[in-house]
Order: sequence, then C-alpha cells, then structure tokens
Amino acid sequence: MIEAFKKTVLAGLGAAVVTRDKIAGGLDDLVKQGKISAADARETAEKIAGEARRDFDKAGAKLGEKVRDLVSYADGEHTKRLEALEARIKSLEAIHAKAAKRRTTA
Repeated sequence: MIEAFKKTVLAGLGAAVVTRDKIAGGLDDLVKQGKISAADARETAEKIAGEARRDFDKAGAKLGEKVRDLVSYADGEHTKRLEALEARIKSLEAIHAKAAKRRTTA
C-alpha cells in the first residue's frame, strides 16, 4: 500500500518536471518567434509555476489526509469500533431474547 502511494507521488513529481520543461520550451519558442517578450515569458512561467505549486500543495494535503486516515485505520481504531459494535449487538440480542421469552411465557 505504501509502495502505491510512493509511486503515485513520484509520478506526480515526474509529470510536474516534464510539464515545466515543456512550458519553458514553448515559451522560449514564442520569444524566439518574437510573439512575446522575454519578460512576458518569465511572468507567464512564474504564474504557471505558482498555480502548479498551489495545486501540488492541495494534492499533498489531500494525500496527507488519506495517509492519516489509513494509519488510524491500521492502528487498530477500526478494531475498537468493531468490538464496541459487537458488544452492543450482543446486548441488544440479550434484551430481545428476554423480551421474546416474556411474551411466550405470558
């Protein structure tokens, strides 16, 4: 499970690097063609990088939440909840059995 998370994060980082390189290459081509200035290209690259950073931070926060949920589940939190539910079911079954017994004897 941890290996899957690791691969997902590394794939995301790889995609970010490839995307950044492609964007930089595309902006360089526009500058060479004279369609935008070097200053505009830098500004656009910074804007895109900022947006990508925010998106990456959001994804990292969501991934962190999911990992915390998984760890709390694996920590036995679910076991405690299941044991409590099983105890409650046994208690309710006992109450139901007593009520059914009273109805048949009455």
